Amino acid sequence: PPFLASAFGTFRLLVRHAFPVAQMTRREVAARYRGSMAGVLWSFVQPLLMLGIYTVLFGFLFRPRAAAPVPADTADFAQTLFVGILLHGLLAECIGRAPTLILGNPNYVKKFVFPLEILAWPTPFSALIQFGFGVAVLLAWHLAAWQGIPATALLLPLVVAPLALLTAGLVWFLSALGVFVRDVGQVIGLAVTLLMFTAPILYPLEILPEAVRPWLWLNPLTVPVVEARKVLLQGAPPDWLALGLYALAAFLVAWVGHYVFVRLKRAFADVI
Repeated sequence: PPFLASAFGTFRLLVRHAFPVAQMTRREVAARYRGSMAGVLWSFVQPLLMLGIYTVLFGFLFRPRAAAPVPADTADFAQTLFVGILLHGLLAECIGRAPTLILGNPNYVKKFVFPLEILAWPTPFSALIQFGFGVAVLLAWHLAAWQGIPATALLLPLVVAPLALLTAGLVWFLSALGVFVRDVGQVIGLAVTLLMFTAPILYPLEILPEAVRPWLWLNPLTVPVVEARKVLLQGAPPDWLALGLYALAAFLVAWVGHYVFVRLKRAFADVI
């Protein structure tokens, strides 16, 4: 059945067309800094400035209250915030660009031999590269502060991979829907803001009432944020059960998103 075929069809396409996906990802990364004098150096400068600003803000201007269950060291609190911001940026960049992904590539739509499904991969891969630069800055910050890098940081790819898969599913769904409903881009802008404030990025889960906390786990950023902080900052392994359930949910989102994309792509050329 077509629905079952979509489950692994996207991975087969990714393997079969790995070279063009890699080329498109490289072009996306290069286009980000095309024309700038510093080039790829900005990938390190921008997160470094962000981390520095967070440290100054929460170290000197807005000190966390001692009674709040946040790290006692304001520099640690800034790093905790930074991890959440990086993950939110990864998801926000991908779904923010998704509604115009097909509309912005009409030449590919008219090529009947081109597998349009692979257009969903370069954006998450490019965002993952940018995320990697931010993580490198964070780890360098750890070393500069003589805090050391926990061995559990090696587990970060296992934490981020399900988020990347979920993101690809959302890109498939939103890019296909964006061809027919042009208002999707406006809705996504609001959704990105909502995702920021309904995930434990700017605040810890512990400060919320017990009745509210379970609802935050429905946010696709909550599990990656919580588990990434564990492996990067706390030196603890992730909650494997939570991560496994999240990976299963991410696979289902990717499956449905790919199926919807395949079903709707037949009409792309008529609309565009």
